[in-house]
Amino acid sequence: MTAIAVLGSTNMDLVAYVPKAPRTGETVTGSAFRTVPGGKGANQAVAAARLGGEVVMIGAVGADEFGVRLRSALASAGVETAALRTVEGASGTAHITVDDEGGNSIVVIPGANARVTGLEAGDDSRIAASDTLLLQLELPLEAVLAGARAARAHGVRTVLTPAPARPLPAELLAATDLLVPNEHEAAALTGLTDPRQAAAALLHEVPEVVVTLGAAGVLWAARGREPLAVPATPVRAVDTTAAGDTFVGALAVALGEGRAMPEALRWASAAAALSVQRPGAQDSMPTRGETDAFAAADAGGTATAARPGAGSAPPAGAGTGAGADERGAAS
Repeated sequence: MTAIAVLGSTNMDLVAYVPKAPRTGETVTGSAFRTVPGGKGANQAVAAARLGGEVVMIGAVGADEFGVRLRSALASAGVETAALRTVEGASGTAHITVDDEGGNSIVVIPGANARVTGLEAGDDSRIAASDTLLLQLELPLEAVLAGARAARAHGVRTVLTPAPARPLPAELLAATDLLVPNEHEAAALTGLTDPRQAAAALLHEVPEVVVTLGAAGVLWAARGREPLAVPATPVRAVDTTAAGDTFVGALAVALGEGRAMPEALRWASAAAALSVQRPGAQDSMPTRGETDAFAAADAGGTATAARPGAGSAPPAGAGTGAGADERGAAS
């Protein structure tokens, strides 16, 4: 069992399901509303725990009803919550609109997450005891940097999801072993819209990159290696909210168990493909048994060498929908 520390956000997701997302100034009638535990950090923690990782969550929730539910959801998934602090005020929230094609738009209110500005007593030891540290950008940047420094000091693999997209300091990139942006985040970091060009540019900053491409699968690039494109499995998308976090959690488990990157990418893509077929964030995440079975059934898919100048990923939303094929790697 691989040990994974997650330094990241916990949010209560307030999800509205609508036929089509409203434009500015427009009111639409939705079909359903749910409150479900989420947050990129907590999502990655739950995904990794359900898939067989030994996971500890470092972060904060508010002293409110949402905080109680968020902590309970993590514990129920098998995540260690001793390092999840309770602070005065409200927990973080994410206000999500999901349309009938499975697409989503999200507004995040940090709440208690904004109070996490560094490591506290015991956090350094928790990171040191892990094989992998998962980081995102929904906490203050000083906390993310503190975690990355601790991981680098202890020789722990650092996996950074650069979301929400923002400029990253050189120190954080220098302490990152694996960067996992989606195609839009990769473009924001590099100014390059072609994922292959963006991945190549990012290798000047980090040793290894996985760019998730939604319907086009994933692209892996590493210094001194040929890029590798891994297709995703066609599935019917219901809700893509947590696909990227499911992918990262699964990838951390696979790499921590010593799988080669091509196999790890296919397995993580299988987990993400399962997640987009179900509504919600953490509720949609598959177990290890489900993922193993799904990956085995899709064993005919193979990784292919990525050709320089090959076609880019399809436009956002292309090929998605409740009645259309969605390759559920992540986006």
